[in-house]
Amino acid sequence: MPRSDALPDGASTPPPGSTAAAGQRPLPALELAGGVLRPHADRVAEEVPVALVYNGISHAVMLATPADLEDFALGFSLTEGILRTPAELYDCEIEPGCDGIELRMEVASERFALLKERRRSLAGRTGCGLCGIDSLQALAADPSPVHAALAGDTAPTADAIARALTALPDAQPLFRLTGGVHAAAWADREGRLLLVREDVGRHNALDKLLGAAARAGLDAATSFIVCTSRASYEMAHKAAIRGLGLLVAVSAPTGRAIDLAERCGLTLVGFARGGRQILYSHASRLAPPA
Repeated sequence: MPRSDALPDGASTPPPGSTAAAGQRPLPALELAGGVLRPHADRVAEEVPVALVYNGISHAVMLATPADLEDFALGFSLTEGILRTPAELYDCEIEPGCDGIELRMEVASERFALLKERRRSLAGRTGCGLCGIDSLQALAADPSPVHAALAGDTAPTADAIARALTALPDAQPLFRLTGGVHAAAWADREGRLLLVREDVGRHNALDKLLGAAARAGLDAATSFIVCTSRASYEMAHKAAIRGLGLLVAVSAPTGRAIDLAERCGLTLVGFARGGRQILYSHASRLAPPA
């Protein structure tokens, strides 16, 4: 099983990231600068409907970047509680069509039976990250506590967080091409990036990352996540449900995300950029600066 400290000290090889070519396309445009209009060769991020289909039944349709879709299928299934472990996903076929892409998954019969029961009471569905929630009572349920995830010798320092943030721009090929996607990165306790995934949707990028990490067997207890977006409730929930003890966002957290982080033991850091970090919950669990 791969370890979260698998990269040697001083490693310069960038972490595996999204397949940039699959997520963008060239597009001719016009640039107006200094009162002069001239042709401009641009590249734009792709955004396509992606249907998540379980044992022949469509559960949700998300607008996503068509790259790393097997990671997306697994990560979404785990963070939405459809699957408990990666082993319950038996197969995933990517089927492009005229209207979008279907991710046709075969899952364990027990999990599929629970999914069908859940669908019977589903009142509505949106793309906000709460697509599997059928009531306010269900929304109130928290992930299992992650208090033991970052403690003692396994806790990263503020310097490790800064190291991960510094490395992140070079690990975003799709963003460099298009300027139109988010990224989520998996870092070890030293701040070395082990995985990066990109998508037009911040939730999708995180689901792709969590799916890739589960597939690789990376250890959540000695790792943390850095994301290029705000830290919403859904982002905090997805991180906590996979056992991560630290979520770092370059933008603001929401009040509900902070409340959830406090309850479940997640250390939440926001506005992490320019040498600045704002700690919103469980700050004492971070190791002191080296």
